[in-house]
Order: sequence, then C-alpha cells, then structure tokens
Amino acid sequence: MDASVDPARRSWVASAQQPDCDFPIQNLPFGVFSTETSGAGRVGVAIGDRILDVVAALDADLFAGGAADAAHACRNGSLNGLMALGRPAASALRHAISELLAEDETAPMGTRELVGRLLVPIADVRLLLPAAVGDYTDFYASVFHATNVGRLFRPDSPLLPNYKYVPIGYHGRASSLVPSGTPVARPSGQTKAPDAASPSVGPTRMLDYEAELGFFIGSGSSAGVPVAIDDAESRIFGVCLVNDWSARDIQSWEYQPLGPFLSKSFATSVSPWVVTMDALAPFRVPAFERPAGDPAPLPYLASTGAGGIDLTIEVSLRTAAMRERGTSAMRLSRGNVRDLYWTLAQMVTHHTSNGCGLRPGDLLASGTVSGATPDSLGCLLELTRRGADRIALPGGETRGFLEAGDEVIMTGYCARPGATRIGLGTCSGIVG
Repeated sequence: MDASVDPARRSWVASAQQPDCDFPIQNLPFGVFSTETSGAGRVGVAIGDRILDVVAALDADLFAGGAADAAHACRNGSLNGLMALGRPAASALRHAISELLAEDETAPMGTRELVGRLLVPIADVRLLLPAAVGDYTDFYASVFHATNVGRLFRPDSPLLPNYKYVPIGYHGRASSLVPSGTPVARPSGQTKAPDAASPSVGPTRMLDYEAELGFFIGSGSSAGVPVAIDDAESRIFGVCLVNDWSARDIQSWEYQPLGPFLSKSFATSVSPWVVTMDALAPFRVPAFERPAGDPAPLPYLASTGAGGIDLTIEVSLRTAAMRERGTSAMRLSRGNVRDLYWTLAQMVTHHTSNGCGLRPGDLLASGTVSGATPDSLGCLLELTRRGADRIALPGGETRGFLEAGDEVIMTGYCARPGATRIGLGTCSGIVG
C-alpha cells in the first residue's frame, strides 16, 4: 500500500468527499466515455461525480515521465493501449492523477483551476465498454454456487469430482458484451419440458442474471508460455462488475456434453469503471479457506500470497410496476468475492497452463458470486430453487425468473475499518 490509498488523503473535488462515495481519491478507476461533442471514446478517471479526461490533461502538460507515456497510450479511445503497458505504467499514471486531485497546498499556482476545467460531469456523458475485448472467458469459481446448482439437478452428487482440482470455465462470446444500461432482449432457443417428447423453439421462460466479478488482462502472455501463479496477478489490470445473463431452460437442454452455448451468448453486461489492483490493496484477504479434507491445489496453482478480495456485490430488482409507482429497487442478495473457491490468480494461471495466450483487454469473469447463506446467492436459479420458491416483491408481485420490464441492478464496493470505502459503480440492464 502507498500514499494513493492512504485514508487520510483528501481531494479538493467536493463530491469525492461525500459519505459512501464510490469514487474517492483512493479509488480513481479508469473508464471510457463519450460526449455529444467528442463522439468517439475518451479515456477518463472517475473522481466523485466527475471524470478527468486523461488525454486532455496530457495535452495540457500535466503529466511527465512514465505518467505521460502511459497517458499517451490512451489516445486510441480505449484502455487497451494502457493495459498493454502493464501495471507499473498504469500505476504511474494513477499516482500522477492522485497528486493532481489531492488537497495539497504546495501545488503550483493555477494547477487546480486548470485541472478543474478538465473535469466532466459523469451525468453528462455516455459510458462505454472500457476496452475492446478480443476474448471473454467465464469461470465457475464459487463452490457454493456450484453446489447449489448441482443439488437442483443431481441431488445425490451435486459437486462433480473435478471441481476441487480444476478451475472450471468456458469460452464466452466477446461480441455479446454490452455496457451497463443496455436493454437486454429476451432470447429464443430450443427448450424441452420434462413431459415433452421433443424440444420446441421459443422465447426463454427462465431468464436469469448472474452476479460476477470481471477482471481485465493487462500485459497479457505469449502463446505457449504458461503464467506462473506468483506472476499471475501482475497480468491483471483491474476489476469490474459483470452480469452474465442466462436462459436457464435453454441451458439445461443444450449444456450436455459441451456446456453453455446459446443460453449465455445473447448478452453479458459489463460495468464501465475498472478499479485497479492498486486501489484494491487495502482490501486484500487470504484466499478462501478450504474445508478439512479438501485437496490442496496442485503445485502449479499453489501460492502463499493473499489471493482473496473483500469485495461485496449486491443485486437489486426493480420491476416496471415498481418504477411506475416510484418504488425503490428491492435488494435480492449480497455476496462477497472472498468466498470464491478459486482466486483470480489461479484462474489466470490455469487459463494459460496449456499454453493459451492472453491479450491486453481480454475479459475474464469469476462466475456467479454466491456465499453460504440464503441472502448471498447471486442468481435467481439459486434464490428461487429453479423457480419453485417465488420471491415476494413490493406491491404483491412475485418472481421465479425475470419478466419483461424487470431491471437488474448490481453494485459493488469494498469497505473495512481503517480504509476508505471504494466502489465499482453500477452494472444494470432492463429486460425487453
């Protein structure tokens, strides 16, 4: 940890000092935005309810040395160039921005006024996908989620024997990634009712969400060269929120023997802000403690580092009727990334263990983040036991799965004594 996450550090940007602010000066996440005048995407850093335009700050000669080199990599309107430089470059730029935004009486005359003119209100911009994602991989890293789902389909043997040895994942569809706020169309596909002689084609009746932690690859890895476990986190640029929308009835019919396909490839929502691993430093915790009797990770997945993150993900639901009445969204669950059986580093290392290369801007996701308690389950499949236990909502509505007009809102944050709370912002979408 360093001065950039010091809880005593304050910003002269007033909104960054508000209680429960997602983007205090200790955070400074990166994202991409556009305005009515800019058209194309521009890289920015969130501070309070404002965005610092990185390239505009560079053109105003506010950066020098390594920070200037890193800012120059942001000229292409995505984070891929900055990601490719690796974490040290991003750290240099983030530290330079922290100095510009810090409440420091020794700053050169006029600097604060100049920086202030480069701040753009978040409310006035369109937030885009933070990177051009070439590949997207989704994992299955929560043992609680895997057990709960397995119990619905295999009550006598819910967890398959390979789960505690290998981080399970599948190759998702990068072209289906959409920024937070994008409407989600209900997909159609093949489904087969238990009492039907053959499948039929039609809109899914079991549309679900999955609350996940996403993480972007920074400097990447070469094809044929596995990433060692103790080097894996150096390849991670930062984290975001992911909603991996799922059609459960399509999934249950198609997933054998090769796994998810059309049930997952229609839409995956991604939050716009990427919180760096540097900003997460105060919230690192030991990796999930495996129960007695569980196998130790195989040597290539074994690390002595603090692999966990104390990061909360909340999911809320607001129906069309609730919006019409002005009713606030109802929280459905609150899970924590520290409960993941597999760490981010283990997922990266296993992904590359066969020689698979990773590229800057590749997106990996944890799979549904669920915990051991009923209020920590990260999808409706678990919460409603495949629709059998419908959730009661304000106004007399109930839900087994999502219906037209439902808005799913995910928020993420880190908070612990002795550290300043930071947030990941929001990942949302309304079902069409």
